[in-house]
Amino acid sequence: MRSLTQAACVLWLALPAAAGSADASGAARARVLLAEGAIVGALPADAPGAVFKGIPYAAAPVGPLRWRPPTPIPPWHAPRAATAFGPPCVQNGREGPTGSEDCLYLNVWTPAWPRGGAHPVMVWVHGGANVVGSANSPTFDGAALARRGVVVVTVNYRLGVMGFMAHPALSAESPHHASGNYTLLDLIAALRWVHTHIAAFGGDPRRVTLFGQSSGAYDVLLLMTSPLARGLFAGAIAQSGQLLSYDGPMPKSRAEALGSRIAAELQAPPGDAALGFLRSLPAERVVAVAAQWLPTALGSDTGLLTNVDGWVLPESPARVFAAGRQLPVPLIVGNNAREITPQAGAEELRRQITDFYAELAPQALDAYGLSQGGAGISDPLLGGAGAQWWTDIVQRCAASMEADWHAAARHPTWQYQFERAIPGREAAGSFHGAELAFVFGTLDRLSPLPAFTEADRLASQDMQAYWTRFASTGDPNGGSLPIWPRAGDGRYLAFTADGPVVKDHLQPGPCAVFRQRTLQRLAR
Repeated sequence: MRSLTQAACVLWLALPAAAGSADASGAARARVLLAEGAIVGALPADAPGAVFKGIPYAAAPVGPLRWRPPTPIPPWHAPRAATAFGPPCVQNGREGPTGSEDCLYLNVWTPAWPRGGAHPVMVWVHGGANVVGSANSPTFDGAALARRGVVVVTVNYRLGVMGFMAHPALSAESPHHASGNYTLLDLIAALRWVHTHIAAFGGDPRRVTLFGQSSGAYDVLLLMTSPLARGLFAGAIAQSGQLLSYDGPMPKSRAEALGSRIAAELQAPPGDAALGFLRSLPAERVVAVAAQWLPTALGSDTGLLTNVDGWVLPESPARVFAAGRQLPVPLIVGNNAREITPQAGAEELRRQITDFYAELAPQALDAYGLSQGGAGISDPLLGGAGAQWWTDIVQRCAASMEADWHAAARHPTWQYQFERAIPGREAAGSFHGAELAFVFGTLDRLSPLPAFTEADRLASQDMQAYWTRFASTGDPNGGSLPIWPRAGDGRYLAFTADGPVVKDHLQPGPCAVFRQRTLQRLAR
């Protein structure tokens, strides 16, 4: 005869796929039955529905699974707690390696519980140069967005050398003759998990918006050029991370050469024994050694460690966008007004611009007021010539070109510039990442807490309204907010200190030179 415990477990699994209850302490819990097993999330008072944290979406990429595409999760039998974040992916922190190699987990916030109807879904890809970061940051709490009727999913994925190790031996063992880009494969696996499971959380798998910031936005745009991601998301938002930054993904041969270098520094044996040796090393050692070469590898041609491998990325993503062959999904793309403020003086800045633009340097120097010994043009919003130059080539002008390409392919496109400063940091302007807490509605999570005003909170509500309406309908417009015109004719929406304002043509002089350089490089 079965025990009472066994009988209770069978009865529990016979309940509907989504339900609510309380645990032994009286805390409210939410339950979902997935194909792999049951999970138990929380019903916190400060969220509109249920919250599930630390859900595995792929098997742990450890041991023989290191530097392989993600594989399915083994099923579990007892109900699995989903009330705490999974560990951040292993990375090199300020004091050395931190996190875990067992890190392929995601988190879900629902707009209601019980789950109700089929809600749009927003899947978040965090930034960090594809080297550091985590979805677990308090800034990325999905409750505020979920209150607007969307299911929010945040994802941890492999980083740095663990996510991008390319090597001739890894390519040789692959049936696709490809290596590296495991980060992108992780994100594709997470999107497939969403496509399969999100209905159990009240989400609509036909209305998935992929959104990210910095390297996360870069990865979003890369996935728009990957055939492996086709059909997995219906809309994309790229915040301050552009395809044209750093000239895009590196060639496969260069990626394999970098991998061979790190293998040599790890003292891997030659031949067939190399991969077994490398996979047997502690992840912390691999990450620590990689930290010695990643900063030097992150130059103008490394594309945040991604490579054109012939499988995940069959060809140059910039060429795909320029030809209009990217995924035909609605797109919001934009930047902050003063992403980067370098400390270089006028002479050093002239040298950098000359190195970057080569024969086009005279036009660029003139556009920034640096020709004939000029000290450079300053702007109250965009900053000095150095801040303008770096933001232009890494974000602003790149975003404008990508918006124009997508619009020219007759896909719905909207462009923005975030222009608000964080209170107390006005001198820095609208720096890289300043918009994040506005988008997530987590202004009160920043530490130390800035003196946000009611105007800041209204600005946050405006951004959330645009973002979630886009996720719901494929168009950010509706309601009482100012109409956001489509991109393609130079118009964009500025999130200013006085609210959303439609403006024309971002940095026309510098961006014209950037466009000319980009087209020349693509023509080679």
